[in-house]
Amino acid sequence: MVHRVPPALRRAPAVAALCGALVLAVGGCTASDGEDGAAPDRATAPSTTGPGREAKVELPEPGIGFDYQIGGAYPPPRGVAAVSRDRTAKPAPDVYNICYVNAFQAQPDAADWWQEHAPDLLLRDDDGTPVVDRDWDEILLDTSTADKREQLAGIVGKWIDGCADAGYRAVEADNLDSDERSDGLLTADDNVAFGELLAARAHAAGLAIGQKNAAALAGRGRDVGFDFAVAEECGQYDECGAYADAYDDRVFVIEYRADGLAAACEEWGDRLSVVLRDLDVVPQGEAGYRRRTC
Repeated sequence: MVHRVPPALRRAPAVAALCGALVLAVGGCTASDGEDGAAPDRATAPSTTGPGREAKVELPEPGIGFDYQIGGAYPPPRGVAAVSRDRTAKPAPDVYNICYVNAFQAQPDAADWWQEHAPDLLLRDDDGTPVVDRDWDEILLDTSTADKREQLAGIVGKWIDGCADAGYRAVEADNLDSDERSDGLLTADDNVAFGELLAARAHAAGLAIGQKNAAALAGRGRDVGFDFAVAEECGQYDECGAYADAYDDRVFVIEYRADGLAAACEEWGDRLSVVLRDLDVVPQGEAGYRRRTC
């Protein structure tokens, strides 16, 4: 099950305007494009050490107040202790900040860059045509071989490092389940193997990393290296338990329908971080904004 935000709304408009084509030419808009920049030591939880680094990873607390702001940043509402924002946005002050990264598919506004600079890393069918997630107009990234996964990790890893440099404490890697939209060209094992590389990169940068959706893979998530989960509509589809069991209740739940919120709150509201948002996740003050909690 995938129920994600329209890609055009994943970036804060003001920041996106500043990124432009020049920034895309180095692989995306990040706070830092260096792959080996030092990450700040931010830590109370057990440390994970990457090559040449010693960085501590701070895990989110279970059940804390949460807001999902990947469609545009605004001051966190009262009671919120954790916020997820797009990687082009600044972290919010005084809360646990999670950095959204589209790790397994290409953002629509970056498709030309991928075609020019890394065409072999785009998933293609037998005719050489890129395989596209039609619901979101995103070309799938090709995680089918170890060599391609390493190359992709070099690109996405720069974004992860940029999240750390900006002051985020964690990253959510979207589209772990892209194999389900690959017409059989990718397997879950391909994406899990890529997820392991991303988890290692995040930990080396001092960031926790969250599994995004893919409830069927939650049982493997801890072995992959994921530290928590970000789950869209797990109340709606009765999937929250898989994430809760895998991640010791460190689960951020986003529902988009009132009945989904009711289901999530009834069974999980005292254990997990649950929020209802409008489907477009627009900033507070804009038309269509909606937010409720248990």
